[in-house]
Amino acid sequence: MIATLRSTLSRPLAPLFTATRRTAAALVLSPVLLGLPLAAQAQVTVKDPWVRATVAGQKATGAFMTLTADSAQSLVEARSPVAGVVEIHEMKMEGGVMRMRAIPSLSLPAGKGVSLAPGGYHVMLMDIKSELKQGQTVPITLVLEGADRQRKSVELQVPVMAVNASAPK
Repeated sequence: MIATLRSTLSRPLAPLFTATRRTAAALVLSPVLLGLPLAAQAQVTVKDPWVRATVAGQKATGAFMTLTADSAQSLVEARSPVAGVVEIHEMKMEGGVMRMRAIPSLSLPAGKGVSLAPGGYHVMLMDIKSELKQGQTVPITLVLEGADRQRKSVELQVPVMAVNASAPK
């Protein structure tokens, strides 16, 4: 399953436009109206996104997916209204112990899929505001930064999978 993407201009670009908000929105949406693929507009394809369900009282979970960028970019931020804190994390073995830590960004080399999966890179949703149940959808915003330091946001609606899920089926 490939998620539906919507790219939005970052706030630093706003002063460059003297047009009204409607015109600016039309400029952003025009590739869609012209029938161009959304993945080309956003310059990233998101494949098989999912969030692991939580149980009552659980305050953290992970979001997983595969990201493929058309040009070299970095995932620099993630946000979601279902969590008080959202971070990009990595898990790796250090001295025979699996460790998890927040990382400031995740490189997305041009044309190469980067897997965000259990036991590796992932988006960590913490301070969850309510239980996430299988079948629900979670809004997640990914913020990408290109070599030109310009940022863009990609809005996702991510399905919640079972507590014991390992990947979408």
